[in-house]
Amino acid sequence: MTSQVTSPDANIELVRAGFQAFNASDIDACVTRMAPDFIINLAELPEPLHGREVWRQGVEMMKRSFPDIQAHIEDIFASHDRVAVRLTFRGTHAGEFLGFPATGRAIAYVSHEFYRIADGLIAEEWICSDTATLHRQLS
Repeated sequence: MTSQVTSPDANIELVRAGFQAFNASDIDACVTRMAPDFIINLAELPEPLHGREVWRQGVEMMKRSFPDIQAHIEDIFASHDRVAVRLTFRGTHAGEFLGFPATGRAIAYVSHEFYRIADGLIAEEWICSDTATLHRQLS
């Protein structure tokens, strides 16, 4: 079976639509854009995570901690099957997050993210967020 190849522009639109769904808190719409064997690579973790449900659990935790969180795309570009995005996340710390009790503070941090597209779905992500800045804003 050969993979369906999509254009870089179509890949950008797929990722952009995913962030629009994220901003609308439509997690189901995000998940439908992912391959069943979705791979999550986080800079803080030594090994990748696997699966749409693992991704969903992480996003639901973020949405509980920062209910109004929004991803603002600063830059997005694609080549072949890869999409690169520079984002600024903004929100209000209204719930416990990784041991930090809610502060009510506005937060903003940058994330550099890369996506691999296969068969018209997001197959893999690499996330490198500025968690040091986020943690400083919470403590």
